[in-house]
Amino acid sequence: MIKGKNALVTGSTNGLGYAVAKGLAVAGCNVMLHGLEPAAAMEGHLEALRRDHAVAVGYQQADLSTTSGVEAVTAASQEQLGGIDILVNNAVTRHFARVDEYPTEKWDQALAVNLSAAFHAIRLSLPGMRAKKWGRIINMSSVYSSFAIANRVDYVTTKTALIGMTRVVALENLDLDITCNAVCPGAIHTPYSEAKIVDLMKSDGLDRAAAERKFLEVRQPTGRFIA
Repeated sequence: MIKGKNALVTGSTNGLGYAVAKGLAVAGCNVMLHGLEPAAAMEGHLEALRRDHAVAVGYQQADLSTTSGVEAVTAASQEQLGGIDILVNNAVTRHFARVDEYPTEKWDQALAVNLSAAFHAIRLSLPGMRAKKWGRIINMSSVYSSFAIANRVDYVTTKTALIGMTRVVALENLDLDITCNAVCPGAIHTPYSEAKIVDLMKSDGLDRAAAERKFLEVRQPTGRFIA
C-alpha cells in the first residue's frame, strides 16, 4: 500500500518520467517532479495532478549533472512533501557518436546525469528511508543493459552500470523493508521516440509504418511499442 507515501521522480516533465509520476499520483502518492524546464512551464501539469488525484505535488528545476542539483531536488522533496519514501531515478541524457568521435564533455555529462545523479539521490534519500524502516528505490535502466548498440556508448555503459548499483543498494538494505530494483524497458512511445520517427520519415522518405519499423528494429523484437 503506497497511498500517502512521498515520491520523487527525476526527469519527469514528460514522457516515461511523467507517466510514472502520474501513476504514483493515481495510487495516492504525493509527488515531486523534476526537470530542466522553468517552474512556470510546469504549472499546468502540477495543477492537473493536484486536482485530479487530491495529492500534494511539487516541482524542482535542477541540473542533475552537478551534485548541488541533486541536493536541490532531494531537499525540495524533504521541504515540500516531508520526505522521500519512493525514489525513481529516471533522468537521462543521450548523445549519438562513435567512441573515437565521442565528445569528452558529452561523456562526462552522461556519467553525471545517468549514473552519478542516481547514486547521489539514493545516498541522500536512504537515511530517511532507514529511519522509517521503509523505502522503494527504482532505477530506470534499459534493455540496453543486456546488449549493445553502435553509437550509443554513453547510454549502454551507464544503463549497464545502473544494474550493478541496484544490486549493491538492495544487498545493503536487506535488514529493513527497503527495496531497490531496476526496470529495463524497451522502446516506449514518448516525445523523444516520436521525434526520431519523424526524422526518419523526412530523412529516408519513409511512411509512418516503415519509419516505426526502422526505429524499432534494433530495439524491440516485436516491432511494436510497449503499451
